[in-house]
Amino acid sequence: MGTYMALVDVVESRVQNAQELASVWGDLRNDIADVGGEMKDAYAILGDHDFLILFEAPDHETALQISIVIERRGLDMQTHELLPVDEFGSLVQDV
Repeated sequence: MGTYMALVDVVESRVQNAQELASVWGDLRNDIADVGGEMKDAYAILGDHDFLILFEAPDHETALQISIVIERRGLDMQTHELLPVDEFGSLVQDV
């Protein structure tokens, strides 16, 4: 499984209030599992973005489906695939 991170911003016109936003995380975890992924962690961020979500997916297609599921909840996201440092080290060592 690949590991992905998503920088998430709330689309204010699609989220009614903070309580609605606070209650969405359990549903998101289930939605992600329903398409074949797993939410590993989620954090609120003080800065340029509102949240960080870490999730695993078996392939890029599933990662895209997860992005769509999350965006349907009124959240705009930028998804990035993560590469463990150990794997990065072995890749650059051969170059």
